[in-house]
Amino acid sequence: MGAQKSIHAGKAKIDVNVDLTHKLCASLMLTPFRSTGSPLSLVIGSLYIKHPNLFGGSEKLDVSLDKGLYDSNVLIAYRRPRPEWLAQQSFVIQHSISPEIGVHGVPMDNFSRSGSGGVNLSRLAVGLDLNEPASTKWSSTTSIKFEHIRPLSDDGRSISRDFDGFPVTCSGSSHDNMVVLRQESRYAKANDHSFCRLSLQIEQGIPVLSKWLIFNRFKFIASKGVKLGPAFLLTSLTGGSIVGDMAPYQAFAIGGLGSLRGYGEGAVGSGRSCLVANNELTFPLHKMLEGAIFLDFGTDLRSGIHVPGNPALRQGKPGCGVGLGYGLRFKSQFGHFQVDYAINAFQQKTVYFGISNLAS
Repeated sequence: MGAQKSIHAGKAKIDVNVDLTHKLCASLMLTPFRSTGSPLSLVIGSLYIKHPNLFGGSEKLDVSLDKGLYDSNVLIAYRRPRPEWLAQQSFVIQHSISPEIGVHGVPMDNFSRSGSGGVNLSRLAVGLDLNEPASTKWSSTTSIKFEHIRPLSDDGRSISRDFDGFPVTCSGSSHDNMVVLRQESRYAKANDHSFCRLSLQIEQGIPVLSKWLIFNRFKFIASKGVKLGPAFLLTSLTGGSIVGDMAPYQAFAIGGLGSLRGYGEGAVGSGRSCLVANNELTFPLHKMLEGAIFLDFGTDLRSGIHVPGNPALRQGKPGCGVGLGYGLRFKSQFGHFQVDYAINAFQQKTVYFGISNLAS
């Protein structure tokens, strides 16, 4: 059960989306790892406030609040108008809290699920986004932000070590500070029979102060889709690596929906490097229903031992894995519904549910 409402207050627009169905889905799909407390904690939803002309000069203000069962995200973005041939600037303030299951989560049921490792991340980011004018096939985004990251326990207390006594920050204290210069370049090409996409992401930690993190993190995502008669074949390859200073939460987590199906989130491994390949063939079953078969593979390239504290080895993660299965894709004007049935290399079965809303 959910509700959506749009309210116009002068020139501002407020979109409210509250979803109460997550309580049922979560009870079926997730392993409870935190006391929910008040009944309001069982409600997930989103709130968007948009003002197109804040000070009378076409300045735009966007405020968004997203709340889940165990995570939340608040984003404030302020944009001033600039000529179209110049990079569009946005001043951004963002605060999020989320469980760090990908790296510190504990694999369960032959790696098919991940339980809490007692580590959550509170992340505050303040900075500037620059969106470069898009060319025919290429587009790019550059940002520079100050980030303050504070690990929390499941009950909200600041922590500096995990359950095994290993540091969860790079500094060894209760928080990490860094200034991150981030650039992402995207390439896209499509026709009636195929498409290809490429995303290149580079992050550089700038040593403004001696105790702040210095690192270089690189990630790429390449995908190719080809129409094969009535069917469609999609392949993608994701990889990355990080050098320099590193906190455990910066590791590449492998496993879960959107990574390697058949495994829990991060249950395959977490390393300084990673490589994940996904292959999926979809075919029509009905006007709004498609079937799918898929095969996924992922590895940490034996880099898990180089993550501080070596959380993957302590949790017995294999470091590489294969998942295969089948699923259904239901498409309508209200959204997309996805169900995947996957099996991993340990013969453990996993069912994934996914819902994406098309409304913006």
